[in-house]
Amino acid sequence: MDTKKILYYDCFSGISGDMNLGAMVDLGISGEYLEEELKKLNLHGYQLKIYKANRRGITGTKVDVLLDEHHHRNQHHHHHDHRNLSDIRHLIEESGLNDRVKRWSMEIFMKVAEAEAKIHGKSIDEIHFHEVGAIDSIVDIVGAAICRDKLGVDKIICSPIEVGSGFVNCAHGRFPVPAPATAEILKNVPIKSGDIPCELTTPTGAAIAVTFAEEFTAKKDFKILKTAYGIGERDNEIPNVLRVFMGEISGSCCQDEYQKAVLIETNIDDMNPEIYDYVIKRLLKNGAMDAYLIPVIMKKNRPATKISVLCREEDADKMANILFEETTTLGIRKYSVERKMMDRKVVTVETPYGQVDIKLGIYNGKVVKFKPEYDQCKKLAEENNLPLNKVYEIVKEVYRCISRTDF
Repeated sequence: MDTKKILYYDCFSGISGDMNLGAMVDLGISGEYLEEELKKLNLHGYQLKIYKANRRGITGTKVDVLLDEHHHRNQHHHHHDHRNLSDIRHLIEESGLNDRVKRWSMEIFMKVAEAEAKIHGKSIDEIHFHEVGAIDSIVDIVGAAICRDKLGVDKIICSPIEVGSGFVNCAHGRFPVPAPATAEILKNVPIKSGDIPCELTTPTGAAIAVTFAEEFTAKKDFKILKTAYGIGERDNEIPNVLRVFMGEISGSCCQDEYQKAVLIETNIDDMNPEIYDYVIKRLLKNGAMDAYLIPVIMKKNRPATKISVLCREEDADKMANILFEETTTLGIRKYSVERKMMDRKVVTVETPYGQVDIKLGIYNGKVVKFKPEYDQCKKLAEENNLPLNKVYEIVKEVYRCISRTDF
């Protein structure tokens, strides 16, 4: 029977960016690999220190981001410590990292940026981050995406998140735990608040968990393959560690699950049609699973366009805001829906003209369909002056030969 690899975050003592990196290295991602991938960012002024450490009898891995002495001394005056979102986007997009790592990194940054902007009553582009823009946060966030990509798990699940209690010192004063940004990021997520009087979950840690996890549950319904521990900064009564499990469940039990999602719709009959392209792209860039247009006839037999957006429950407000800001609509509809998805996997094939990724559709453990990546096929067609259909045929033939499939 086909099996699925599960990564389960057990946040009984919270989650932070450095605890996550520690847990990933403890799980088996090599520190050298992490450092080599991070070098693709062209980010300077720091080094990673990776070592074994112990909290209350539990041994795990600690990852520290050490700022260079010169940088540390000048960090309050240094331009790069106050990067805004477009600086960070440029840094990530210009890097040599792969597209999945770039996408996940930006999703995490967007979560923190939106929370900070909402709290301070500013637009996202106005925010100059005290924490997010700093080098250690960039390393924590991009490092999280690098590790997720390397692990190649099928599903990520997270426990309810322990946030701690008491008060925390932020750049703007003392705030109750969870700090305002953390509380904003954890909207629609189950949290717990124990007796430990300190901040256990940071905005970066919360954003990583919310971006990666498909499900939040205390249930551990899987076979444990490996347990790992990322060591935190504090020495509390409860071990300050992030525990992660690599687990396995049979593929068929996942396949039968329907995932919860939200469908948001609005009908528009009075907007410049040039704007639709921009709106759809913005929705997709901000986390929509799908966004599409349907021609409809409204009252008075007026031709119109229905915009439909499929998204996660926690992203519904964000999608609604984009529709209200960017279109002429005065109202939207929201439905709860359930999705059932085939498992998907990407394989790369080598053709006489270059490499092409192929997306496989897997059902009940079998590959039942496959599709070459359009953009890459288009590029090869243009570079080699070939019809696009011809490139598709070549790619499919190469895949059929190596996989011996008949379709």
